[in-house]
Amino acid sequence: MMEKLVIDVKPDIVGVTIITSEFYYGLEIFKAVKKVNPEIVTVAGGLHTTLCPGDFTDPSVDIVCPGQSAFVFRDVVNSIEKNLPLQSVKGILINSVNGLKSTGPVNHTYNPADEHFLMPDRKHLENWRSTYVVGNSPGPSTYLFTSMGCPYKCTFCSIWQEHEGLYFQRTVESVIEELKLIDYDIVRFADANTIVNINFINNLFDRIEQEGIKKEYIMDIRADTAVKHPRLIEKLAKAGLKVVICGFESFRDEELKKYNKNSPANLIHQAIDIFHQNGILLRGNYVVPNNYDHHDFNSLAEYANSHKVSYAGYTILTPLPGTRFYSEMKDQIIDHDYSKYNFFNCVLKTKLPLDEFYHNMGKLWLIKKGTDVI
Repeated sequence: MMEKLVIDVKPDIVGVTIITSEFYYGLEIFKAVKKVNPEIVTVAGGLHTTLCPGDFTDPSVDIVCPGQSAFVFRDVVNSIEKNLPLQSVKGILINSVNGLKSTGPVNHTYNPADEHFLMPDRKHLENWRSTYVVGNSPGPSTYLFTSMGCPYKCTFCSIWQEHEGLYFQRTVESVIEELKLIDYDIVRFADANTIVNINFINNLFDRIEQEGIKKEYIMDIRADTAVKHPRLIEKLAKAGLKVVICGFESFRDEELKKYNKNSPANLIHQAIDIFHQNGILLRGNYVVPNNYDHHDFNSLAEYANSHKVSYAGYTILTPLPGTRFYSEMKDQIIDHDYSKYNFFNCVLKTKLPLDEFYHNMGKLWLIKKGTDVI
């Protein structure tokens, strides 16, 4: 199918955005492209290129664009179009028989959320619009980010590592302009944490009301943020906030400290009450360490049953390459198959026999409040 698409479209450039679990699939696409026409330029971008650029030495890869490289990628396209040497494009890695060669750093600092923000053109998604429906949603949704990076530094998370600990905030007017252009009724805020700057969110939703923008919203909000700012949650709910994804991570403070979560477990119950009191559909996510035994699983199940949310998610604590947790655990990793770094396979040795570990993970997913699906 990929070969047919390349034959039909006849592209000059093929780019793939790659996360760790999709690394091999990205290479498969590049190999298929090169099989049809070796002259097509292949460009790898995305999270895995940022954290592990040295992985992209396969001959099917021509160029690696690490980091927030939308402008750099545009420079690559312009260079190819004008038949200029790729070495003139700063901020990329060029693959060769002698390995990856850096063209050097970009000449200035990019702020992808402000002066270098590129407004997306959603017309290109129209052919696939119907596939952007999640669960029992009445219609398709689209993604919008108000910020990039994260000021928090959870050990297992790659987002703050990707942005080198920096946090970029868009302007209120930029977000309003984009919301006006969006003809989707449901907007998923794609921030790592939608509420970081309280003044920004307050001002944004004041402007949304002033402009008469009527949409439903989905956000990622921390439990401690909800507890500290219940009036803000109430305000957002009245303005259209319908779904919240909240990373509980653990019901144990000692585990939260290991994760550098900086949010105590006793706030989870308060946050659940605040969201439910405002009619917000809540998904609460827990991460499960590889060293859990039957007692640990039973304790988590008991806790989740007494702190029910609309939809609880349970993922396996995974040492993603490039994260602080990976650095801590790399000598204990027993499975280096990137396709398994998807939070549903355990790549570390488990305390329980592996089948029992997975069986207990499966049982956790049966715990939820009602029949709602996010």
